[in-house]
Amino acid sequence: MSKLTFGRSALLLTTALVAFAMTGAAHAQDAGANDGALDEIVVTAERRSENLQKVPISVGVVQGDALRNLTSGGGDILELAARVPGLYAETTTGRIFPRFYIRGLGNIDFYLGASQPVSIIQDDVVLEHVVLKSNPVFDVNQVEVLRGPQGSLFGRNTTAGIIKFDTNRPTMDWQGRAQASYGSYNTVTFDGGIGGPIVADKLAFRVSALYQHRDDWVDNTYSGPSADGTVSPKKDAMGGFNEKDIRVQLLMTPSESLLMLTSVHARDYDGTSTIFHRAGLIKGSNSVAGTPRSSVALDEAHNNPQAYKTYGASENIALDFGPVTLTSITAYETTSGYSRGDTDGGAGADYPVNGIANGFGQSQGQVRDLDQLTQEVRLASNGDNAFKWQVGGMYFDSRDTTDFYQRAYFLTGAANNPNNWVRLHNKNESWAVFGQASYEVVPGLTITAGGRYTKDTKETRLVRATANAAGVSSYTGRRYVKLTGKEPSWDVSALYEVSPEVSLYARVARGFRGPTIQGRSAVFNSDFTTADSETILSYEGGIKTNLFNNRVRFNLSGFAYRVKDIQLNGNDVNGNGVLFNADKADAYGMEAELEARPFENLTLSAGLSLLHSEIKDKNVYAQVCILNGVVVCTVEDPTIKVGANTFAQIDGNPLPNAPKYTANITARYDVPLGNGGKIFVATDWNIQGYTNFVLYKTKEFYSKGDFEGGLKIGYTAPDGKYEIAAFARNITNEKNLKGVIENYMAAVFNEPRVIGVSLSGKL
Repeated sequence: MSKLTFGRSALLLTTALVAFAMTGAAHAQDAGANDGALDEIVVTAERRSENLQKVPISVGVVQGDALRNLTSGGGDILELAARVPGLYAETTTGRIFPRFYIRGLGNIDFYLGASQPVSIIQDDVVLEHVVLKSNPVFDVNQVEVLRGPQGSLFGRNTTAGIIKFDTNRPTMDWQGRAQASYGSYNTVTFDGGIGGPIVADKLAFRVSALYQHRDDWVDNTYSGPSADGTVSPKKDAMGGFNEKDIRVQLLMTPSESLLMLTSVHARDYDGTSTIFHRAGLIKGSNSVAGTPRSSVALDEAHNNPQAYKTYGASENIALDFGPVTLTSITAYETTSGYSRGDTDGGAGADYPVNGIANGFGQSQGQVRDLDQLTQEVRLASNGDNAFKWQVGGMYFDSRDTTDFYQRAYFLTGAANNPNNWVRLHNKNESWAVFGQASYEVVPGLTITAGGRYTKDTKETRLVRATANAAGVSSYTGRRYVKLTGKEPSWDVSALYEVSPEVSLYARVARGFRGPTIQGRSAVFNSDFTTADSETILSYEGGIKTNLFNNRVRFNLSGFAYRVKDIQLNGNDVNGNGVLFNADKADAYGMEAELEARPFENLTLSAGLSLLHSEIKDKNVYAQVCILNGVVVCTVEDPTIKVGANTFAQIDGNPLPNAPKYTANITARYDVPLGNGGKIFVATDWNIQGYTNFVLYKTKEFYSKGDFEGGLKIGYTAPDGKYEIAAFARNITNEKNLKGVIENYMAAVFNEPRVIGVSLSGKL
């Protein structure tokens, strides 16, 4: 799409959304009453509780009930994708490896040690390793998506933004809520929490739990011999999962000035890794209509099992000295587990070349042990004075032992190579000091500035190299790499309240992501690959409004950024991730969000994001889809040959997994009953524009116009004490392409339709 066409599309879509907002506003104005006004949204985007409309940052918010409606069919945090403008999420390694993108910035690398430019914060604790980022979110109060660099106040360095999950905390009065659902494929979900005082005004607790289950529902139809003992054909061989999680919190307030919140949690998960459907894409076409989602022919990998156990604890202490509050957050996280998959997505015997079975792929990544320790100390001013400030420091230490196994390790008989695996020790140590101050210069105009200086060091050591069956290693690459990045990050913003209903804001921010090491390549006897630090300079501005007696909330933001030395990830001839830096990437776009209550019983919301991103480096090439020296897809970029390999020039291409647009809409209508209860109908829909999955352009590896919808019909008791409903997720059973394995032309699909019933209640 040309810039001109993109600009026209942006104008048309923005105009349509504004018209929608004004239509809702007109209805609200006609109603002329305060009944049914929208609830205030309070966020902690700047580490203080503030009205969303008074924060000079682009923030997307999802309330806990709304998130639970999305996950009632067995979904996880990936359900946030396309529900928040500017946010996208996907995985090609199952539920333990989510990858997040904000305004197009993310990382497509499936390496277990990969860094991501989107940070995850759960209850004020940064979760860095990709497995920790998959920690389920349950009994959640609110999700905040902070778009753009957030280098001043939160966690570690981030160039794209932050997803911040805040769970329900203990209270000094009895509170509880629960939601249970049952649906297709024997999908069961329970999400609940309960708590209250132990000692009045001094000690309180809350226990929260999540249970999710789905039966295996994908058949393995392969009927030939297996080189690693995989039993097939087998009906209902994969696709299911069991998720069991618990969190216990203890709130102590020994005095009015001291608050201590202790939290411990545990996760026990087993399920199926991502299922790849070999030849799901045919050369020259993007259609996946002929590939069934409920069956696959895998000859290896024992039907793609994965399992992880995670434990963690944190201590949040706040000491109020009157003018200031001192906060300390100490946290520890540990995890271990594995994920194994048939990465070619089929059976080599089904794809012969010259009568010989062709194309085998199987691998397993295993985190033997991971330990993450974080410590943050923050001193902040109190009160609602014209001048506010906060300063602090952050220490981060993550260490893991991770193994990578390749196909020969799992084979039986003479082909077995028990030495076809490597072990890596990874260490990431980071510290930072930060501060922020805001001042109301004149009534209605507030200037905020923040800064952070970070040192980020990463080390990878090859503890065990791969070898042949006789134990002889031919590895000649590096066995130890250490990289350090030292960078400042900062932001300056201004918020002007034109009126109590309308605010304007502008923000400029600089962020950075530390250097990255890719050590998994050693399993293919290849040297480590690395990427230096990347930096971003971002500009944004927007308007935030509450109109017509708070019946309409409409926020609009526009942005532009440049990432220098952007870290990218391609694949080598073995399908192994290769890190490199490109000169830069530019992007611009907008996000718009609307919530309206035209009359008391109807609530509408809509979101829209538009994005144009472009990699800029004429000297950077990415290896294309190649199998046994043959290019198997249709490459649309200029290519060059280097030996037996083919590389495409990626200059001018969009960032991978960066949708050109996303749009979502929700609606709920309540019919009041004489007993004070309500019958309701609620629906939600989202659509996603052109999204390229890889660095180079092809006729196959992208999605365009994918959409999904949900429906919920039910009864709410008086005072909302309980709700019973029927629901459907992916109600039209869309089969959307979510990812690819290039050299095998393999497709990854979204989840199928789930129809079920749910029951929820609260104390």
